[in-house]
Amino acid sequence: MALKIVGVIPARLNSTRLPRKVLLQILGKPMLHHVVDRVRDAGVLDEFVVATDAEEVLGYCRQKKIPVMMTSPSHPSGTDRVWEVSTKIKADVYVGIQADEPLVTAHHIELLTAPFKTPSVQVTTLKTAMSREEAQNPNKVKVVTDDSGRALYFSRAPIPFDRDATGSARYFLHLGLYAYRREALEEFHRHSSSPLEMVEKLEQLRFLEHGIPIHVEETSTQTIGVDTEEDLRAVEQVLRDCRF
Repeated sequence: MALKIVGVIPARLNSTRLPRKVLLQILGKPMLHHVVDRVRDAGVLDEFVVATDAEEVLGYCRQKKIPVMMTSPSHPSGTDRVWEVSTKIKADVYVGIQADEPLVTAHHIELLTAPFKTPSVQVTTLKTAMSREEAQNPNKVKVVTDDSGRALYFSRAPIPFDRDATGSARYFLHLGLYAYRREALEEFHRHSSSPLEMVEKLEQLRFLEHGIPIHVEETSTQTIGVDTEEDLRAVEQVLRDCRF
């Protein structure tokens, strides 16, 4: 039996580092709308919806005939917002595509959803190779996996630590895109923030701390999550140069 797969775009308006970023203009169109356009290209999705807590985002989506749903303003994470959607739209798998990822592609979404053909897969995410220099940046989240692609840990620190300075360590950037089975979302939401999650400020660690494995697929296509004006300009340059 085919899985029903629903895309969810959590779109919180009051971000702290870059206020109102999901509605900021990129080449004449709000960032959110760029994400929606990319999601519409993903043929593996049966449907998608923007999940917001802001009337302004709701109004924009309705004006542009973009599927949208109001969700609670009290959610501490995008995953919690996806969970709320899962209580209203029934599906087997939910793909969380952040509204600040305007360079997401249909291929990213296909990579996220393909592993669910294996019943034991509960949560998926993506990684891409990065340099040792990039790995020093705490704003770039690193991931290490086992031989089967299971996440061992996510960190803002440069992991693995090259103790003997051999230069042989490989570093992988975690891309903040996820897909989840409904049961995994229920388990995530049932627990409060976990100790490692609070220390690193990384919500995905809640899954690992409660024994829910995360399968990590590798991609050569990096995205740019927009957290600053500099990120916004970088995305704008990519789109202007038609490299996307």
